[in-house]
Amino acid sequence: MNTGSDEPGEVAMADDEADNERALGSRAPEFVKARRALHVSWQVGVFVVGLAVVGAGVVMLPLPGPGWLVIFGGMAIWATEFVWAQLVLRWTKRKVTEATQRALDPRVRRRNIILTSIGLVIVAVVVGVYVWKFGFEMPWNIKE
Repeated sequence: MNTGSDEPGEVAMADDEADNERALGSRAPEFVKARRALHVSWQVGVFVVGLAVVGAGVVMLPLPGPGWLVIFGGMAIWATEFVWAQLVLRWTKRKVTEATQRALDPRVRRRNIILTSIGLVIVAVVVGVYVWKFGFEMPWNIKE
């Protein structure tokens, strides 16, 4: 059974895809949501943990480490409680899926292979000229 709209351009969604599109909102346990003070404390805790993870990811961007992966992990932590983070993650997932589909297009793949081959040939020529002129000497050791 498919769900969708009758609007032109709308794509019907399979049931398992519809299940993946969870309702927006807090995923806190019911006993936490039932008590206002506990729920606010829960949200503050989730925000602080998510902020620490996102901060670590930002630090990893210029340093060695999986910076973007950690940032998206922090966003996923925030998305357990905050609607804005859920919307950002849905948008990001949609854009990554679209980019993957574009990259798998045979014409795009062929173009990328050709451009990569041309780039490798240019790099090989530059390295060959360097080795022919200077030998296997590091650039900072050349006295010329």
